[in-house]
Amino acid sequence: MHRIATSRRALLGASIAPLLAPRLARGQGAYPGNRPVSLVIPYAAGGIPDVFGTAITQGLQERLGGTFVMDHKPGASTTLGTRQVARARPDGAALVFAGNATFTITPFVLRSAGYDPAKDFTWIGLTGIAVYLFVANPRWASLEQILAAAKQRPNEISYATWGVGSSAHLGTFDLARRAGVEMIHVPYNGTAAGLIDVSTGRVDFMLTTLAPAKPHIEGGRVRALGIATAERFRALPDLPTVAEQGFPGYLVPNWTGVAAPAGLPDTIAGPLDAALASTFSDERLLARLEPLGITASPTGSRYMREQVARDFAENADLVRRAGITPE
Repeated sequence: MHRIATSRRALLGASIAPLLAPRLARGQGAYPGNRPVSLVIPYAAGGIPDVFGTAITQGLQERLGGTFVMDHKPGASTTLGTRQVARARPDGAALVFAGNATFTITPFVLRSAGYDPAKDFTWIGLTGIAVYLFVANPRWASLEQILAAAKQRPNEISYATWGVGSSAHLGTFDLARRAGVEMIHVPYNGTAAGLIDVSTGRVDFMLTTLAPAKPHIEGGRVRALGIATAERFRALPDLPTVAEQGFPGYLVPNWTGVAAPAGLPDTIAGPLDAALASTFSDERLLARLEPLGITASPTGSRYMREQVARDFAENADLVRRAGITPE
């Protein structure tokens, strides 16, 4: 997840609020009752996580009643807050909002994440997909040109990421593996620094989300080369997918979702599933998320469970192939 300006976040949060109208009928004494529900956000306050957090807490509150509040608990590569929810009582009082990296990559790159995605959570549902795209210094005209140069000059073409074992690292490594090339990985402490060095030419290209890259693209400082999703993004209709450029099936998952401790009763999980799906099926809400590079994802607990299992297996293989050792 990446940061955006606080003022922009506040405006978007305000625009989201009126859209989250109540839709689900509630019985007397139904969940959540009078007890506040904590939505743990394992990221620092601000940015896109708070945009999602606002939509989730307001959407659930309007549809289920009660009080849902955001509770920021950053630290330890998002494992601090996530671990807290994994160990909480399965009574619906604690939920966690996190992305695919937290659930399907971090357990492989940290020696002790403190939770087991296969055993410690009840999956409530996905909330959206933040699209990834490759951007490069403007001297590169296409992804094909970069990969051709990498084939001619092994270990000379460089790519930036926000860390070893990050989704950007695994996603670019996967592309290099498919193309049969070797490139230099340059990890940074965050996306912003990597984008600056791509724009100045110190690094050739990188995989990033749209929100931090958009000003650089619009300013001509970097060139967008391809989107790492199964289909083209509606807000960038002329930007081809990587799959269209000779790599069928290529995509880099970047979903977010809500989970609860394992063992959550169906009487709680069911209403949460329905309310979350209702919130993120609202086209007006999705239209306001689209400028940030966020698109709709299939909703529901079953789909999230299947997505986690699929990405967990694929990332285990990529981490092994990349030779990443847990820290």
